[in-house]
Amino acid sequence: MTDESTDVFTPDKRSAVMRRVKGRDTTPELKVRKILWGLGARYRLNRRDLPGSPDIVLPGRRLAIFVHGCFWHGHDCARGARVPKANREYWTAKIERNRARDARASAALAEAGWRVETIWECEMKDEAALANRLAGLVGKNLSKA
Repeated sequence: MTDESTDVFTPDKRSAVMRRVKGRDTTPELKVRKILWGLGARYRLNRRDLPGSPDIVLPGRRLAIFVHGCFWHGHDCARGARVPKANREYWTAKIERNRARDARASAALAEAGWRVETIWECEMKDEAALANRLAGLVGKNLSKA
């Protein structure tokens, strides 16, 4: 390996690692879906006919939910603010493209009359707060449930 490449994996191993990064049915997404189901909300997944193909769509409520990983979508939390040491320019540009794409999708959905919510990976740490937020989105009062 040259000085430019500080990756700890071989190119084949790095490729295998990156292939395992999922775009749907992630652990945070499954957690949000479980909470919504428990609240009685029924939803559709990954509606490709909507801008950005939202992770979770509640059509009757005109609500589109994106469940974002903090690193991949450049959240302002500690994990999202981390920039890899190797290939820094590539990752900075990639995350910025992701953020721009997310903003375009949200704007297009809002323009079409949808409510758009983004649930961040770091929000999964406080499950009670997440459940309260989701209950508010679907119009349920958890204190009565």
